[in-house]
Amino acid sequence: MLDELDTAILRELQADARRTNRDIAAAVGVAPTTALDRTRGLRERGVIRGARLDVDLPAIGRPVQALIAVRIRPPSRRNIEAFRNWVSALPDTLGVFVTSGSEDFLIHVAVADNDSLYAFVIDRLTERPEVADVRTSVVYEHLRNDRIQPVSAR
Repeated sequence: MLDELDTAILRELQADARRTNRDIAAAVGVAPTTALDRTRGLRERGVIRGARLDVDLPAIGRPVQALIAVRIRPPSRRNIEAFRNWVSALPDTLGVFVTSGSEDFLIHVAVADNDSLYAFVIDRLTERPEVADVRTSVVYEHLRNDRIQPVSAR
């Protein structure tokens, strides 16, 4: 569980992971060595797994996003894992959710245009023999919460 200082450091790093240790320390009211030790501890415990670059998708030629629900048949571990590994490695794939319910996967993609989306679905996904059903929803807007608070100890 995280204490108040760990939570404060995590909050500051989520606001801007590029801030210096000195800035983080000043923001949370501790010495720089304390902030550095705590940040290292958060990394060692796997709480902080890294920092990601937020890319403007239209600026790199991928203005069209979609969520694609996929059902696999038969739903064996081998088929699920093989499809998961294949689809997550595709250059258009932003994220893959392995889900329960009527779909086995929810795939988040970013492509150049509607023709590219059609090609991704028809030429790539539906050509896989284990894909039984595909439903595509175009994303009009993607809002993300980049700051999530840890659950408090009770």
